[in-house]
Amino acid sequence: MSIRAFKIANKLITGQGAIEQLDAELARLGVDNPLIVTDAILVACGTVDLAVAHMGGRSHGIFDGVEPEPQVAIVRECANAYRAGGHDGLIGLGGGSAIDIAKAVAAFAGHEGALEQLFGIDQVPRKGPPLIAIPTTAGTGSEVTNVAILSDKQAQLKKGIVSDYLLPDVALVSPAMTLTCPRSVTAASGIDALVHAVESYLSLNGSPITDALALGAIRLIVKALPKAYANPGHLQAREDMASASLMAGMAFGNAGVGAVHALAYPLGGRFNIAHGVSNALLLPYVMAWNKLACVERLRDIAQAMDVPVIGLSDEQAAEQAVKAMAALCAAVAIPTGMRSFGVPEEAIPAMAVEAAGIERLMRNNPRQLNAADIEQIYRAAY
Repeated sequence: MSIRAFKIANKLITGQGAIEQLDAELARLGVDNPLIVTDAILVACGTVDLAVAHMGGRSHGIFDGVEPEPQVAIVRECANAYRAGGHDGLIGLGGGSAIDIAKAVAAFAGHEGALEQLFGIDQVPRKGPPLIAIPTTAGTGSEVTNVAILSDKQAQLKKGIVSDYLLPDVALVSPAMTLTCPRSVTAASGIDALVHAVESYLSLNGSPITDALALGAIRLIVKALPKAYANPGHLQAREDMASASLMAGMAFGNAGVGAVHALAYPLGGRFNIAHGVSNALLLPYVMAWNKLACVERLRDIAQAMDVPVIGLSDEQAAEQAVKAMAALCAAVAIPTGMRSFGVPEEAIPAMAVEAAGIERLMRNNPRQLNAADIEQIYRAAY
């Protein structure tokens, strides 16, 4: 068995009262004047105030310029606000976009060179200021991963900063912080977590530890997501989704994700389709393509989804897993078909080439794919 390192945030605090520990964690980290990195909606709906109420009256700043599919330029704006305010720590409060911006600012704040120098794997030279991640969606798992994904609108690409220095010092995962999440975001982020779990379970870089986390996350999501979507105030469903997202984040943060994410990046970079929706659009089609290489594992996924598989061959069980994924996406009103988002069919060949070049993700995929294969998948999902 090969040697593996398991990486997560330095400290995890979970449960309904988790947010109440914010003051104590800021004190432990020696942070007296944090910058809260969030978006205007969370400020307006009072979610930021809920966190501030548990900061012990500390001086703080708020940067609320985070947008979905965050751009590189926002990192520079936020870093300027961090420096100008004399801040000594960061709180990423929001979905994956806010937490990714906070992680990128933590890496960039003390960096003397250009932000572009940090893109890629292990290009961050040193640990940045203390960082606390507080997710308000159950989906991205960004609170426990060492990756920040940003959009370069000029190049129409998504770029990643990958470094262990991006791992948050603390992840505060409280279901109460997700109660204001809109139904559409609940659906998209929940399917995003499901994709993380599925892809990490199928990843060639998986391990018994990530396998257990991935299957556990799938079991929770298939039961809790429809409830959280149907009744946003269902606190137990929210808690189960927060736990599932965390588990899926720990799984893919170590096993990696594969072709679903690689194919989703061009959709987000070129056409501004939300990351969770992009993943959902492609998930059943990539699973069907991968089936040849991992029917036994797809059978395990079917069982985790409570799909009856007794008496079925591995091939049949794998097919049922693919159908169950498509049915769950439909149940939470995830749109189908890339054409429904205005993606022109003539863009497919270029997107296929771009996705094939994302080797960081493609090398985890159970089936090797070239640009021609990927073009077929896009056309099936069109």
